[in-house]
Amino acid sequence: MNKHILIVGGGYVGLYTALRLQRKLSRELRAGEVRITIIDPQSYMTYQPFLPEAAAGNLSPRHMVAPLRRVLPKVSILNGRVTKVDHAARTVTFQPAEGAPREVAYDVVVMAAGSISRTLPIPGLTDIGIGFKTVGEAIALRNRVLHLLDVAESTEDPEVRRRALTFVVVGAGFAGVEALAELEDMAKHSTRYYRNIKPSDIRWVLVEATNRVLPEVGPEMGKWTLEQLRERGIDVKLDTRLESCVGGHVVLSDGSEFEAETLVWTAGVKPSPVVADSDLPLDERGRLKTTTKLTLAGTRDAFAAGDAAGVPDVTNPGQYCAPNAQHAVRQAKVLGDNIVRHLRGQELVDYRHKYVGSVAGLGLHQGVANVYGVKLRGFPAWFMHRTYHLSRVPTLNRKVRVVVDWTLALFFKRETISLGEMEHPREGFRAAVATMRR
Repeated sequence: MNKHILIVGGGYVGLYTALRLQRKLSRELRAGEVRITIIDPQSYMTYQPFLPEAAAGNLSPRHMVAPLRRVLPKVSILNGRVTKVDHAARTVTFQPAEGAPREVAYDVVVMAAGSISRTLPIPGLTDIGIGFKTVGEAIALRNRVLHLLDVAESTEDPEVRRRALTFVVVGAGFAGVEALAELEDMAKHSTRYYRNIKPSDIRWVLVEATNRVLPEVGPEMGKWTLEQLRERGIDVKLDTRLESCVGGHVVLSDGSEFEAETLVWTAGVKPSPVVADSDLPLDERGRLKTTTKLTLAGTRDAFAAGDAAGVPDVTNPGQYCAPNAQHAVRQAKVLGDNIVRHLRGQELVDYRHKYVGSVAGLGLHQGVANVYGVKLRGFPAWFMHRTYHLSRVPTLNRKVRVVVDWTLALFFKRETISLGEMEHPREGFRAAVATMRR
């Protein structure tokens, strides 16, 4: 046996599958009978449930990522993108970060490419919009909020001030509600250091096309969350769509119009584009058509899981597993075991799960949870939210670093500094060169 296992994507599914294979195939890896390769644009896996905490400054961004090369010493890591999958030829087209593309051959492929933000053709969305799926987006958003507080403090123009202090979040699922709640809490805390900005001066608007928030935690907890957000002064607009935001002029379907400097888009996800650039089977929603055993339907030597895959839910016939971290981590365990069984000619098993529940953070010491039917809110839910996600962060190294960050936050005030210049590190040098030329 001399097999090459290629994993496309280094997110939840990619990392946890590789961890499983690294352990289960340790003898084969030492003997050179099996090789494992991960292809991903980044050299790390991002634990996305901690993005809101990183955006609020409660957690160092470096502590919410797992470095692939350190965690997976027996796996080859290639940084770049897979632009095409030719499964008939058992090859992918790999575009590295630098240089020309090349073909990479494999024997078994694991499609774990994940998802990207699902956007709509809304006029002006690219003018002020930003997603909330990566560390870069989370930290850029934090810097933006703090920078705009500086702008509002320093201007005497009421229109500039009002526009700077208006923030819009589109989408009331986990990502949208947690991002808004954490950032609103951080901004409110930051106003104590400004002479001319009160918490009531900052306007937060949550726009949701359906009639509920946080559907994942159930109607009762969702209603409580809605009440909490509105009590905090957040303008929650249900059954409302974003019509346009050209140049920062926001127009909503309920007829309201206002100026805003920032718009966070969290209205759903769609499979990574590489899924469509392949000869692998797709379902009616454009996801990889996956069986209950996490293989590709009617296809040999191909596996898939996570956001890019339509995995049938054997515990709920006719439905599919939700695209969330809870499923991705669990699917990776079964996926890794099934790949080992496949290589050894053994029978594969179904992915079946027992629903644990959902937890969400709503800012410091605030949260909502529905776990095994037990409904919690406030501090107990917030504590459960942190405890649950801490248990899911990969490696002891990262767990300890996260706990240290949280412990320090108990004794010291959170940082309220915008480091937005990090996004444009050459501006100062260019200005110096321009001055010399003059």
